[in-house]
Amino acid sequence: MSVAQLVPLIILLPLIGALINGILGKKLPKAVVGAIATGVMALSFGLALVVFSQLDKAVEIDLFTMLDTESFSLHARLLADNLSVWMTLIVTGVGTLIHLFSMGYMKHDAGYYKFFVYLNLFIFAMLILVLGSNYFMLFFGWEGVGICSYLLIGFWYGDFKNTVAARKAFIMNRVGDLGLLIGLFLLLFNFGTLEYSELSAAIIGSKVDLSTVLCGITLCLFIGATGKSAQIPLFTWLPDAMAGPTPVSALIHAATMVTAGIFLVVRSNYMFELAPMTQDIMLYIGLATSIVAAFIAMRQNDIKKVLAYSTVSQLGMLFVALGMGAYTAAMFHVTTHAFFKALLFLGSGSVIHAMSDEQDIRQMGGLRKKIPVTHITFLIGTLAISGFPLLSGFYSKDEIIAHAFTHGTWLYVALMASAALTAIYMFRLYFVTFHGSFRGTHEQEHHLHEGPPSMTLPLIVLAILSVFGGILNLPGIWLHNMAHWMSHHFEHNVAGLNLIKHTAPEGNLALMLMIAASVMSLAILVVCYLVYGKKNSIPVADAQLKGWEKWSAGKLYFDELYNFLFVRPTEWLSEKGSHYFESMFLHRSVVGVGQLIGKSGDLVRKWQTGRTDSYILWMVLGLIGLVVYFLIYKYY
Repeated sequence: MSVAQLVPLIILLPLIGALINGILGKKLPKAVVGAIATGVMALSFGLALVVFSQLDKAVEIDLFTMLDTESFSLHARLLADNLSVWMTLIVTGVGTLIHLFSMGYMKHDAGYYKFFVYLNLFIFAMLILVLGSNYFMLFFGWEGVGICSYLLIGFWYGDFKNTVAARKAFIMNRVGDLGLLIGLFLLLFNFGTLEYSELSAAIIGSKVDLSTVLCGITLCLFIGATGKSAQIPLFTWLPDAMAGPTPVSALIHAATMVTAGIFLVVRSNYMFELAPMTQDIMLYIGLATSIVAAFIAMRQNDIKKVLAYSTVSQLGMLFVALGMGAYTAAMFHVTTHAFFKALLFLGSGSVIHAMSDEQDIRQMGGLRKKIPVTHITFLIGTLAISGFPLLSGFYSKDEIIAHAFTHGTWLYVALMASAALTAIYMFRLYFVTFHGSFRGTHEQEHHLHEGPPSMTLPLIVLAILSVFGGILNLPGIWLHNMAHWMSHHFEHNVAGLNLIKHTAPEGNLALMLMIAASVMSLAILVVCYLVYGKKNSIPVADAQLKGWEKWSAGKLYFDELYNFLFVRPTEWLSEKGSHYFESMFLHRSVVGVGQLIGKSGDLVRKWQTGRTDSYILWMVLGLIGLVVYFLIYKYY
């Protein structure tokens, strides 16, 4: 089959799985439901591999026309190029492993079939987002993952906190989505199309100065990316998204929703290259987000919250890369981050499963002997995200930091500080959780056990990818050089190759930077081992923290600030509006009109006596009145 035939099937398979389980899932055995949902994902990933092997140039696939006028047409069209297919491999590959893990993790849940329906729909929406050939298709998938994330974050809606977290994610993403929507209208107003290829040709080939227009458009696009990819100020929803089942956290944080903003910027890179002010704003916001989130993670004790703020920090680093124009480095880190972050979240799910739903690392300890597979794989994920030499995260993170060195010494120092904080809180998390003595209850200790093969197999596969994922960008191996491979995308789709500047250092300077990053990672590992491993230091209660530790544990009080600035005023306005407008004015107005009509009816009813003599009397009086009126009118 050709690429044009295979690409629609990649998208349709998750939708088919969702429809089958949505219609029949309640009557099917759980094993069958999970097998269907996971099977369609595996097939979709297999087809994506076939497309990847056959793809030599960008291919557009027309599905149908949604709108066609004299001045504007809108098509449901797919685009298979290096960028979209690479993202498809990440989404379907990691998504398949998360589905497989969910079969064991969710097997006792009453809403088992609904969970897999939501997961399949989530992947379906994400695939539309990355494989669409225009911004409308991207926006359709963008909103699709938004509603699916709402359903998955609030999946356990019996707990009110979960519904609040889902609502928070939904509302904050709508703020960002408004910016994206305005940006799309600006594109349509100025260029008359939303097709990627037509826009790139019109913008790059234009002889008119478009810097002001593109600055406004790219700022709006970045606002949309800020919401989906959790950047300051729209980042507080992502840690709260931990309310959903752990596989949901892995899916959202690793391979799908949060990478949508990165994909949007990379897809629109030629616009951002022509809007340097937006690039600078993106760089500074990404840097602030990376450092702030890493600082907050330093004193979090919920195992999933630590990983959540870690995701926010890594996304900030990715936006720094995009702000520097290092699009290839950003996509490389998106890839490796998908491997080790999915591994870490699924590993945390395995820990929570073994600990009877306990998430506080202060109640854990000594788990390395109880759940050895989870321990080894979690350690690999920790080393990878911390930039340990020769693991996947080392290569991708080091490439971004190397770009920062050529961009400015201050930026290099700042990113190194963010990377150092990442290593500190991740090694702290690892040693407190898996080393020392067990600190939980006797019942929890008795229940400790490794998960079933459906849970451990994805951990092993992701651990292998976290170790060897850096090979994807090593010169001379497989893809030769990912920079060249990704440039193929720029050349055949965006037509902006001459705008892209790759300024990563080479030779001895690159080697020195790698050595510096390695020494820092190893030094932090040794210090954390001495503090949390050998001395068995346990995090104290939040009430005992002081100074910067209190601010870190309190998440810099962003939630309290937003609650004061937005939530409380909105609630106050709603309460007063309910009391004064709805109850006193609107309610009384509606009731008053009804009462007026009723009283009018009572008054008129008195004239309707039903007696003939009364009606004759009124008729006679009426005739007398008419005679008197005409006499007066005629003579006076």
